[in-house]
Amino acid sequence: MKIITRIITVLLIVFAVTTVYAQQPPFYNDIQHFKKLDSAHFPPKQAVLFIGSSSFTFWKDVQEYFPQRTIINRGFGGSCLPDLIRYADDIVFAYDPKQVVIYCGENDLAASDTVSAATVAQRFITFFTMIRNKYPRIPVLYVSMKPSPSREHLMPKMDAGNWAIEEFLKKQKRTVYVDAYHLMLDANGKPRKELFVEDMLHMNKNGYAIWQKAIGPYLK
Repeated sequence: MKIITRIITVLLIVFAVTTVYAQQPPFYNDIQHFKKLDSAHFPPKQAVLFIGSSSFTFWKDVQEYFPQRTIINRGFGGSCLPDLIRYADDIVFAYDPKQVVIYCGENDLAASDTVSAATVAQRFITFFTMIRNKYPRIPVLYVSMKPSPSREHLMPKMDAGNWAIEEFLKKQKRTVYVDAYHLMLDANGKPRKELFVEDMLHMNKNGYAIWQKAIGPYLK
């Protein structure tokens, strides 16, 4: 009887642990990693905060591109705008930045055919409004969705989503829309493959050099 009781107890513990892990939201571990970094060395206040998806995640040497600025990079790979909304307290409001730079939306379109350009724009507006309500005066910069060769079929949606976000930001104070999209197209309107690594989704140093020139003039 005691053996059966112990077995049942062990099974209940395993079930409880499994349930806890199953209930963790997407990218929970990424956020915990950021918190671990912060506990060891919390970033300075009033820095320029880069947040978004893997194009920022893989820009590991972003500080070297902007040596005169203090950069906090909190991009986490694969994230969509709802993920930024979910973790806003952890990846934005925890740092009291002097400026927020956002790259996100491309994964939203890739995640489902049912996600439209208008959906991405509305998600961005929701996220922007959260930031603006908390920080009425800090500048917010949005980097356009890039034309990744592996996602060329999504380019019409990207172009439309970029346009909608740009039009929205034109009506907002202390905002910048950075059009990296058109800078990454060739003369025929096709993605410049030489700007990307082998997966044709993430950028190489040449792609980031374009972003450096496009973003740099607007950093505070």
